[in-house]
Amino acid sequence: MKLELGKVIVKDLEFGGVTKVDGSTLYINKSEVIEGIMQIPGIKEVDVDIAKPGDKTRIIPVKDVIEPRVKLEGDGAGFPGVTTDVTQAGNGKVARLDGVAIVTIGDIVGFQEGIIDMWGEGAKWTPFSKTLNIVVDIKVDDSLHPHEHEEAVRLAGLKASEIVGEAGRDAKIDEFDVYEMEDNAVESKKYPDLPKVVYVEMLISQGLLHDGYIYGVNSGHILPTLIHPNEELDNAVISGNCVAACDKITTYQHQNNNVIRDLYKLHGKEINFLGVCLTPEMTTLAGKLRACDYTAKLCKLLGADGVIVSEEGYGNPDSDLVMICSRLEKQGIKTVLITDECSGWDGMSQPLTDTAEEAVAVVSTGNVSHLVHLDKADKILGDPFAVENIAGGWAGAYDENTGKLSCELNAIIGATSEIGYHNATVELY
Repeated sequence: MKLELGKVIVKDLEFGGVTKVDGSTLYINKSEVIEGIMQIPGIKEVDVDIAKPGDKTRIIPVKDVIEPRVKLEGDGAGFPGVTTDVTQAGNGKVARLDGVAIVTIGDIVGFQEGIIDMWGEGAKWTPFSKTLNIVVDIKVDDSLHPHEHEEAVRLAGLKASEIVGEAGRDAKIDEFDVYEMEDNAVESKKYPDLPKVVYVEMLISQGLLHDGYIYGVNSGHILPTLIHPNEELDNAVISGNCVAACDKITTYQHQNNNVIRDLYKLHGKEINFLGVCLTPEMTTLAGKLRACDYTAKLCKLLGADGVIVSEEGYGNPDSDLVMICSRLEKQGIKTVLITDECSGWDGMSQPLTDTAEEAVAVVSTGNVSHLVHLDKADKILGDPFAVENIAGGWAGAYDENTGKLSCELNAIIGATSEIGYHNATVELY
């Protein structure tokens, strides 16, 4: 497969009469976006606003973040199996509006959504304080059942990204990032002496608000599945997860998965990158045993010498993480885990809910319980009181008198992303 991701560099964002890129400014026809989203069944009302880096703007509660793109050549336009027919993603040319994000907010199904601050302390922790954000505020029909509600809001964000992404079709592409890899037999013949590495990406798969989707299929309905890395970079995997904002993998982060991109940089030089194994994180013991056994079997059958495993979420999925690690290490496959920690406000609590003696190589992406204090915003998009129902928030976390807000990193979108798409750094001792 050969995927060429064209970068349309956008440095400013404004409303205008036509959705287009002019120079390095993206103009958005607000009415066009609203009218497109209103075609989705169950959507009652939509508003669109803009939030730029440095603005004293707070966005809450965030549902998802998506990068606007358009497929210029090849199959797999839109989000295959979700917004378009099922066709093969991973080949062709794409124009992506670099530095721009669709951010969805509004009516939520339950709880556990997130916060993006565009300035100050909050901005330090989320990568989406650096993007030019098109904020889509969505209200749904009161008659919708929870699953219908969640689906409508998820589709609204994807639809907005497609409408805005069309601006890249005729825009100047500043550069292409090329991702090219043939099948394992060909690549192994080219690089016979390089260690073979598989990336295992765990996806939340635990019911409403706890699911990822692959070509439109709920990840809770699959066995561990091998895909070409290009497929994820080309919209085949999307987020339906709202477990904890800090480590939910937004659709934007799937589109720009840092583990995949970094492994590609090493492919043919230090490693032979064999592909991505998408693994569901199940709630039942039988489900965990099935998924973990199958994951280890796939890696062994591929002839992996090493495996990188990234988690999504924490708590219950910690067991899946270390179970996969144990099975791989016992087969002689060196394994590195990427996870965040839930260590309490003082950082002294047990970081993971489960352990294994084989887990000797672990990368931490931060403590989800770290407490932050956020200053008053000049502008709030959404509802600041939503923090009371967000993981990492509590009743009274938002002080209406001062406009200040306190919460754990749990509540900040992307703060401890377990695929490395975040701002936190690690000190080595």
